[in-house]
Amino acid sequence: MYTSDRILVAQIAEALLYRKWRFGTAESCTGGGVAVTCTSLPGSSRWFEGGLVTYSNEMKQNLLHVSDAILTQHGAVSEPCAAAMARGAQHAMACDVTLSVTGIAGPDGGTPDKPVGTVCFGWALAEHVWTETKLFRGNREEIRTQAATHALVKLAGLIQKDTRN
Repeated sequence: MYTSDRILVAQIAEALLYRKWRFGTAESCTGGGVAVTCTSLPGSSRWFEGGLVTYSNEMKQNLLHVSDAILTQHGAVSEPCAAAMARGAQHAMACDVTLSVTGIAGPDGGTPDKPVGTVCFGWALAEHVWTETKLFRGNREEIRTQAATHALVKLAGLIQKDTRN
């Protein structure tokens, strides 16, 4: 884990502990990379509930209740899917805060509309869900690492902006 990621996770942990919130992940293309980064921090069991790696559409449907309609109309690499994954993780793990990552890390699988490096994110905090799509460059591992880091950076910002506590 990069030093900057360790510092970022420590900041997220502090904010979650202060608010008494639990956190969980739903990951596809990152294969659990966000969860690994979080659990690398000693004491993470005080704020990290768990992570679901839902690589196949079937697992997205079975574990996160992503609808067949979303997968058919938008695909697994889409903001509607990322939103459904984040909300599904929130319900499956009874977490206050979740994030989801779904994308195309390559080296193949891309299309003209969704090239390799396309990654969609979802963040659920209480009743709110935010989504975003980014295009990352690099090889498979670089794309996965960039996606995991981006998901955590955005999470930190959303937690800090929340004014309920």
